[in-house]
Amino acid sequence: MKVRQFFWPTAGWHRSTRYVFHRVARIPGSAYSIAAGVACGAAVSFTPFIGLHFVLAAVLAYVIRANIIASAIGTAVGNPWTFPFIWIFIYNVGIEILRADGVDAQAVDFLDVLTESMEAIYRLDFNYLADTASPVLWPMFVGSVPVTIAVWFLFYLPLKPMVIKYQAARHHRRTRKFPDQQDQL
Repeated sequence: MKVRQFFWPTAGWHRSTRYVFHRVARIPGSAYSIAAGVACGAAVSFTPFIGLHFVLAAVLAYVIRANIIASAIGTAVGNPWTFPFIWIFIYNVGIEILRADGVDAQAVDFLDVLTESMEAIYRLDFNYLADTASPVLWPMFVGSVPVTIAVWFLFYLPLKPMVIKYQAARHHRRTRKFPDQQDQL
C-alpha cells in the first residue's frame, strides 16, 4: 500500500504538489532566498553529476545566499521518473553545441552506453567505464551548462512572486487573528 501511495498519492498529485508548495513557502527566509534555493536545486538536477545534486545545490545556494533547505527540496525535480528525459535532453543539447563549435560529436546509442556502463560498474572495471562513458558524459556536461542556467530562471521567476504572495497572505491571516485573541485576554 505504501509503495502504491508513493507512486500515486490517494489525495492526488495536485493536492500533494500544493502541500509541498505550502511546506516550501513556510520555510523561514525571504522570498528571494526560498525561490532561489528551490531554483538552485531544480537547476542542479539538470547536471549529469548524480549523487552530488544535494551537495552542488547546497554550495550554489550558499554562494548566492539562497536557502539551503529549499535547495535540497528543489533537487526533487530530478528523480527516477525525470532523469531519463533530463539526461537525453542535456545530451542532445550538448551534441548540438559541440557540432556548432566544429567538434565532431557523434550521436551514440544512449541506452547501450548506459547499459554497458552499469555492467562495468558491476564488474568494477573503471577503465572500461571511463572509455564507455566519456563519449556521453562530455556532451552531457556541455549541454547541462546552458540548460541549468535556463532552468534556474524558469523556476526562480515564477516562484518568487508566488512565495511573496503566500507569505503576505499568511502574515495577514496571522496578524488578523492576533487582535481577537487580545480581546479575549
